[in-house]
Amino acid sequence: MALRATTTEPDLLFLPWGVPLERWPADVTVALPRGISRHTVRFVRVNEAIFAVKEIEESFARHEYDVLFDLGRLGAPCVVPVGVIAGRTDSETGEPLPAALATRHLSYSLPYRALFSQHLSQGMGDRLLDALVALLVRVHLLGFAWNDCSLSNTLFRRDAGAFAAYLVDAETGELRPSLSRGQRAYDIDTACLNVMGELMDLQAGGLVPAELDPAEVGDDLRRRYEHLWMTLTEPVVVSGTDRRQVHTLLRTLNGLGFDVAELTAEASQDGSMIHVQPKVVDAGHHRRRMLQLTGLDMQENQARRLLNDLDSYRLVFGPDEDEQVMAHRWVQRTYEEILRRIPPALRGKREAPELVHAVLEHRWYSSERAGGDVGLEWAINDFVEHHLAEAEDEAALLGAGVDDEDADDDIDLAEGPTA
Repeated sequence: MALRATTTEPDLLFLPWGVPLERWPADVTVALPRGISRHTVRFVRVNEAIFAVKEIEESFARHEYDVLFDLGRLGAPCVVPVGVIAGRTDSETGEPLPAALATRHLSYSLPYRALFSQHLSQGMGDRLLDALVALLVRVHLLGFAWNDCSLSNTLFRRDAGAFAAYLVDAETGELRPSLSRGQRAYDIDTACLNVMGELMDLQAGGLVPAELDPAEVGDDLRRRYEHLWMTLTEPVVVSGTDRRQVHTLLRTLNGLGFDVAELTAEASQDGSMIHVQPKVVDAGHHRRRMLQLTGLDMQENQARRLLNDLDSYRLVFGPDEDEQVMAHRWVQRTYEEILRRIPPALRGKREAPELVHAVLEHRWYSSERAGGDVGLEWAINDFVEHHLAEAEDEAALLGAGVDDEDADDDIDLAEGPTA
């Protein structure tokens, strides 16, 4: 047996690799929500860390390991590959077993079936679709042809009322210097067909309304993709005398979560108009600013929303103070104060940044209704009593949610590793 792995978890070598994955004992595996897959996948705990292990032919396992590693290096939202285990043999029969790919579990993430089982509203369904589209655009900008984009091959994390999508299956993907229009079109067609099929499956299980038309959703996915791609890549014509249009363009791109590495401008002959071509790079404008100011790492939308609160805090309490100093005070007096006041038994229901965002949003809406600021302490107490106490416990769902019968089914890498 051969192990090709990162140095983070050498103890992966001591898992029961001589047993087919579907027969791994319960004391090794962890029950987590999962979707449907053509491969057998199990979740395991090694030294308090959780990994997804997928049985797959060795050549495909090595290919997927390399692709995921390269995507992660480029900053793509994807799971982290940990190792490839090859040369396995059945300890009872001596027969060869498939190789295995191990990836790190992405904390607080859910496959789409688990999300739809919570009876998402139409608005939440739209945000799920937006997250998938944003993921597809981001990997296309990096030159990655997914070739099997679907809800099943994606994990979703809550992100300030929206969702952030992560790629979890790169078995059929190819990384190139750039993609042609035809290569992108193939990926879009595949994504639309896969999503339509997945929605039909959900309808059969009663998880989405029977009146929903999967074909319309497929067309909607295509429209959203084309709109986002054009916004990020098409040249913009601006007035040669109005710099505000350029700043508006930059703010629009940043609002979508993308940074701009450089602007290429070409003026018309009379100098009245300028064709501006932004060079869009990896997503994460607000996330990086939050990390730089506070040391807190979170999703892009969470960072954007919390930065708004941080900026307003600075405006009220120290407009002339150093930004770094005020960010430190905000972390102590707002971010950490909220988490301190939430009962320990309820903190696991959402990630810490999502909890802080939810409390601040509750404070804003409550203040709007009251006609004045209700205050942070009141907002925390009211949110805990009337909202958080009744919310579904996602930590429990992620840690123990699947019954034994479901645990025997083939599953998707969709509740895997972490980025």
